[in-house]
Amino acid sequence: MSLNNLPPCYAFIPARYGSTRFPGKALADILGKPMFFHVYKQAKKCPLFQNIILATDHELIAQKAQELNVPVVMTANTHKSGTDRILEAAQKLNIDSKSIVVNIQGDEPLLHPAMLEELLTPFKNPEVNITTLARNITLEEAKNPNVVKVVIDKNNNALYFSRSLIPYPREENKLYLGHIGLYAYRFAYLKIFTSLKQSFLEKVEGLEQLRLLENGYKIFVHLTQHSSFGVDTPEDLQKVITLMKTNQEKGE
Repeated sequence: MSLNNLPPCYAFIPARYGSTRFPGKALADILGKPMFFHVYKQAKKCPLFQNIILATDHELIAQKAQELNVPVVMTANTHKSGTDRILEAAQKLNIDSKSIVVNIQGDEPLLHPAMLEELLTPFKNPEVNITTLARNITLEEAKNPNVVKVVIDKNNNALYFSRSLIPYPREENKLYLGHIGLYAYRFAYLKIFTSLKQSFLEKVEGLEQLRLLENGYKIFVHLTQHSSFGVDTPEDLQKVITLMKTNQEKGE
């Protein structure tokens, strides 16, 4: 895919220092480099971005980013979500209002670059304003409330996201979609999103994206073959380190 097919695309990696389950997670060491650097390195493999920027609230993270030549923007430490953080960073950089902004979670060091291209491809359709990803998962995976599920309409627009098992299998059902928390927005829609008040379903499920659906906005869901593994705990970190060592040994 060529950049000529799309508006300017910018990726932002929100990286706050505070984390309830894993303080300082963005700086966690993985094979000699902080976690955020591995996310940045994977994102750099996607050729569609004008720039990839770390958005942080902490001087230690910013200092380490500068040492590793990772573009970084300091943001407020009062943001309630990564979405708010990337909006501030994008506004500070004065990016073009027609740009596409991608929110890449800072705890995804195994991010596959192809997933970013899949996230951006739908924007060739001018009617698409917000995108995310999902993949087929098993019934056992779907039963896990920590795995967010999504159901879509015939046009691949999200109908609902839930921690519950959806759709509910009155009879045998083998088709479940697990949501992958990558998002891309036309810049105007990122601004709209952050201006909306927290919604009822968002609070009930603890899922920020439901705010958009409750207010009538469409989220296009691209189905991917790639999986994702986020680091939420020190135990997750050890799993990632083991996987990355294995990949290194395979030459991947």
